[in-house]
Formats: sequence, structure tokens, C-alpha cells
Amino acid sequence: MDATPKPTRRVTITDVARHAGVSTAAVSKVLRNAYGSSPAMREKVHAAMAELEYRPHTAARGMRGRTYTVGVLLDNIRNAFFADILDGIHDELQDGAYTVMIGAAGFGAEAQTRTVRAMVDRQMDGLVLIAPGCPRPEVLATAATTPTVVIGHHDTADAHDSVVDADGIGAGLVVDHLAELGHRDIALVSASGTKAGAWRRTPEAVLTSGYLTAMDHHGLGVHARVQHAAYSDEGGFEAGMALLTAERPPTAIMAGADVAALGIYRAAHELGLRIPQDLSLVGYNNTALAALAPVQLTSVDQAGHTMGSTAARMLIDRVEGRRDRAMQTTMTPRLVVRGSTTAPRAR
Repeated sequence: MDATPKPTRRVTITDVARHAGVSTAAVSKVLRNAYGSSPAMREKVHAAMAELEYRPHTAARGMRGRTYTVGVLLDNIRNAFFADILDGIHDELQDGAYTVMIGAAGFGAEAQTRTVRAMVDRQMDGLVLIAPGCPRPEVLATAATTPTVVIGHHDTADAHDSVVDADGIGAGLVVDHLAELGHRDIALVSASGTKAGAWRRTPEAVLTSGYLTAMDHHGLGVHARVQHAAYSDEGGFEAGMALLTAERPPTAIMAGADVAALGIYRAAHELGLRIPQDLSLVGYNNTALAALAPVQLTSVDQAGHTMGSTAARMLIDRVEGRRDRAMQTTMTPRLVVRGSTTAPRAR
């Protein structure tokens, strides 16, 4: 007796319409997240899809000009801030027909470029690029044919939308806080970026400019120093070791990402330094890690979840043809003070 299960017929949009008691046009409108479908209609159609285990036929949709997939490019899945952004994208899209595909391409420009091209080749309807390291001309060429939102970079363009944080203001909030506590030797750990990519106003460039301006404002320009490092635990650790073993180590360090700040925290611990008694430490992003009881990291909140949801909403507006002009949305940062900063010890 042949025990091989017989293949079942694929559920179609017609089946969903019949099960929901609506027209196929109504189901199509819900799938496309188009205007004119009421909340009650969407709920009825989604319930029918769930009961029938309906899955849109991606290849067929691609031939009709839409695959209902969104590609998200990031460099490092270990950066908790990216998780906040992804949560925002997911929450914005979860009730619609779009599926999110993540491309974790690493820090290299070539690898990121290959990943972006692979997303385009797979006919993804739109792209969200989180602080892309691939060259700006590549991004502009991609955005000319595929709706694209760039998160992080402050360079504007007619080809793509942008979601940024006011990084210069964020850096100023940190320096103001540390200077008010009495710190003078305040260092910044920032990603180096690359001029080869032709991005002029990367997040790290704007952050560094804001830091230097704030240091000058407090009369501390002579003490300013920037240590370049990758935004990773290892990058922060190496930067922390370099700064804290210098002839005159800083009394406070600001890191451009929480993940790098945790690496600095580890370096301080290895050197027998206590935070905040021996070193005040500030991160950037205000990820969930910053609020952990053993860490209690002072950090700049740049609303990662809101950045992600805003980017997703802007992207779908473009994909659905509701808007054809580029937009830039800027988040306002705020400083969240916790237990990792205090007045410096007398030298």
C-alpha cells in the first residue's frame, strides 16, 4: 500500500474570497493594502487566509509586477539597535501583505553592494537600507528603479526617502551632561566611515561634528579626541583599551553605539577600572541592553522602533504609488541618564 501523501491543491485567492464571503477583488485589495478596504473587511479576509493557510504565490506575483517582499539591509545582527528598527518595520507591516527579508551583509562595501543587488534581482518591491556602507552612487542607481528608504545617512536625494536622527544634537546632549558633572577629558568612540562611499553626512560624521562643536562650546576643544572603531563589542573593547591605557586616559567616554559602549565597559573591567567611579560611560541608541541592571548605561535614545515604523510606512507609500516625492524625517534624540555617569574623581 502506497503511504505517500497525495499532494494537496494550492489554496487560491478565489478560495479565500469564497471562504470569507467576499469578492476576489476585495481580497486582492486587502492583499495589496490598497485604499478602500475597511478594517472589518481586512479582518474577515485575514481570518479566511489563516484558516485556509493561504500563501501568496510569490513567483506569479513577481510576473505581475509585485512580490510583496521588502528587503532590509544591515551590517551587523549583533547590534541591538538594529533589532529595535526591525521591530518597528515588522510592527508596521505585520497586518499587511508584505514579508520582510533581512540581509546581514557585514561591514564591507562590496558585500553590502552584492546583497542590495541580490534583493533587486529577486524583485523585492522596496528596500530599507540601514546606514549602508555601499557607495552612494550604487544606492542612487538602485533607488532610481526600486523604492528605497535610507536610515541614518543625512545626505538627501530626490531618488530615495530618508529617516535620520539629529545626531549632532544627540552628541551635544552627552557633552553637556558630562561637562555639567565636571568632566573635561571627554573622548568619543565613533565608527570611521569611508570617503570612498561618497557619503558626506554619515551618522558618525554628523555625530563627530556635534561632539567637536559641543566640546568647543564648553571650552574643552583642546581635550577633544576621537577614537575610531567598528560599532561592535570587539570594536568598543579595542577602542577602550587604547584610550584607557593612554598616557592621560579620559575620565569620560561617549560611544556612538551601545554595543560599542559595552565593549568599552569590558575593557574597563579588564583594566580594573570601575564604572562610574573611575570612568563615566555613555552609549548611543538606548537599546534594551542599556537598561539591564548590571549595566545601567546612560544613553541617547533615538527612537529606533519609531525610525523603523516610519521607514516602513514611507516605503509602502512609495511602493503603492501614494507619493512620488522624496521625504526626510528626523527623529529628536533625548538623553536617558542612568548609573554609568557621575562626577570625575579628583586627579
